[in-house]
Amino acid sequence: MLRIVLAEDAVLLRAGLVELLTRSGHEVVAAVGDAEALARAVDEQHPDIVITDVRMPPGFRDEGLKAALELRARHDQLPVLVLSQYVATAYATQLLSGDGRGAAGLGYLLKDRVGEVSEFLDTLHRVADGQTVIDPEVVRVLLTQQTASRPLRQLTPREREVLALMAEGLNNQLIARRLSVTEASVVKHSSNIFMKLNLGPTDGNRRVLAVLAHLRGESP
Repeated sequence: MLRIVLAEDAVLLRAGLVELLTRSGHEVVAAVGDAEALARAVDEQHPDIVITDVRMPPGFRDEGLKAALELRARHDQLPVLVLSQYVATAYATQLLSGDGRGAAGLGYLLKDRVGEVSEFLDTLHRVADGQTVIDPEVVRVLLTQQTASRPLRQLTPREREVLALMAEGLNNQLIARRLSVTEASVVKHSSNIFMKLNLGPTDGNRRVLAVLAHLRGESP
């Protein structure tokens, strides 16, 4: 059972998430509708994980994301799962870039994914366990934008599959399971990817950040 603080300004979605999480055996210790209330709830309840929308009152821009970053600065062991209505790759990168030491799990998920209950709960558990999870649709958009780049053209079809799963935050073991190959094969493909893309042999959040930065055409 996870003790969860939920921040979502849409009343119906907030209520639906509370019901879903409760039925799944978790405890929502606070469900709030703005970033200030989120910060207070975390300080008071000391949850196991925070789920927050990106856009929150009063400006409905990135108040939820900023609150998440501030909470991570104060509580570096706090896992945070950020929900977004749209594919905004800059938000995902900003969340990871502001992670400091990467001491706890981070997730960036599209709200549409909440409807896929098993996938949403799997993401929740992975983030709570300290993993990094990026929505597959965000990764797909990034790969599509960079598909003609020379470095990506050097990758084999299998390496591109591994790269996509790596960018989602899957570790080597999970990638091997998803592709039905050995973990040794994934390690080999990963080494080839990092060599061809000129990326350092990083891991965890830093590995995801490096991949995202490359796919956005930036220096990692």
